[in-house]
Amino acid sequence: MPLANTLTRPYGAFVRFFDFLSPFFDLVIRLWVAKVFFQSGLTKIQSWESTRMLFEYEYNVPLLPPHIAAYLGTATELGLPVFIALGLMGRLSALVLFVFNIVAVFSYSEFLFSREGAGGLQQHILWGTMIAMILFHGPGRLSLDYLIKRRVERNGDG
Repeated sequence: MPLANTLTRPYGAFVRFFDFLSPFFDLVIRLWVAKVFFQSGLTKIQSWESTRMLFEYEYNVPLLPPHIAAYLGTATELGLPVFIALGLMGRLSALVLFVFNIVAVFSYSEFLFSREGAGGLQQHILWGTMIAMILFHGPGRLSLDYLIKRRVERNGDG
């Protein structure tokens, strides 16, 4: 049995170290995703006429008229990253942003699936993977969701 203890003790320390870092990693993922989408929204409001033209002639958003898609897309890119960064309604925000990312890929698929757009497609895949982490694992312990959950549990409401 001493050999088992000798082997498991360092591994336990290794696991505890990464358990300690996990909330910080979750926060970094959330902030990175929030930054990417928020900056895209800021770009859209800098030149609204250009944004409307993109939605009219480049992006083929299904089921929505281009001017409505432009407003909704910009609002999504400016609003949801705030919720993601704060970790407020993290899973719901991540779900909506995940769907938004998929719609963006298919709306601009002529470019993204071309040789020239391969890098852009890889970025959307990376962002989608990061958003999926938030969706499936939650926003983590450094989030408003976590604080709200703890408060509810402490008050005996949950």
